Amino acid sequence: MTTQKTYVNGLPFLKMHGLGNDFVIIDARSAESPVTESMARAIGQRHFGVGYDQLVVLTKTDGADVDMVFWNSDGSLSDACGNATRCIARLVMGETGVDAITLRSGNGLLAAKMTDDGMISVNMGQPQLTWDTVPLARDVDLIELPIEGAPGAAGMGNPHCVFVVDDADAVDLVGRGSEIETHELFPQRTNVEFIHIIDRQTIRQRTFERGAGVTLACGSGACAVAVVAHRKGLTDRAVTIQLDGGELQIDWRDDGVWMTGPTTLVFEGRLSAEFLESVQ
Repeated sequence: MTTQKTYVNGLPFLKMHGLGNDFVIIDARSAESPVTESMARAIGQRHFGVGYDQLVVLTKTDGADVDMVFWNSDGSLSDACGNATRCIARLVMGETGVDAITLRSGNGLLAAKMTDDGMISVNMGQPQLTWDTVPLARDVDLIELPIEGAPGAAGMGNPHCVFVVDDADAVDLVGRGSEIETHELFPQRTNVEFIHIIDRQTIRQRTFERGAGVTLACGSGACAVAVVAHRKGLTDRAVTIQLDGGELQIDWRDDGVWMTGPTTLVFEGRLSAEFLESVQ
């Protein structure tokens, strides 16, 4: 059966963002997921497709309200995406009329709730803080990696390498980020964050995401930044992260790293049968 016949009326999707970190969302809770690596890459092209930082496929699951599968725009998969998780939490809360749910990702079960001011807060779980769980290629000091600039590392369901610099806005984000993404110390590649400390409760962050490139915000990255900055002795456990697309509130508590911020539904769309046929 061809894609064109299967989706003669096209394939519905949503476009959402959290602080400019943007997502295409496909609901496969009532059918098998149609997304392939080639389709994910095609949809991710901003001129020939829709464009996104991550694609999220929703499926049914036992023991949680929804299961999430994350695709990067280069066609690779990821176990975690914080801002997308907040967007999906908002959708499911809107469907069910509740203000607290549980979501499943490759990083396990994640609790989410709506705050009194309409923000979405997600517990991204405890960070991975051993070399083999980040993961790294060998056992090294995670607070100061043996890389020029002595970055710190933490896993949040995906690997993160965090550089503390004098001015994050002055960093060659594409050049330096792409170089570190594929550093030999990170066997699964890594997200790369450059930060500078404003005060013990405030951090400026810019991100080069594994498989996506420069993004306006990165939720799992903000969680990793808060963890690394605190472990370096630079900040408190609860901080405001200033990203290019806005602010996230991060609080590393006993039960995990909580991330709170806004979400936006941009539009509803439909991928045409013509487009779907062309990407097979």
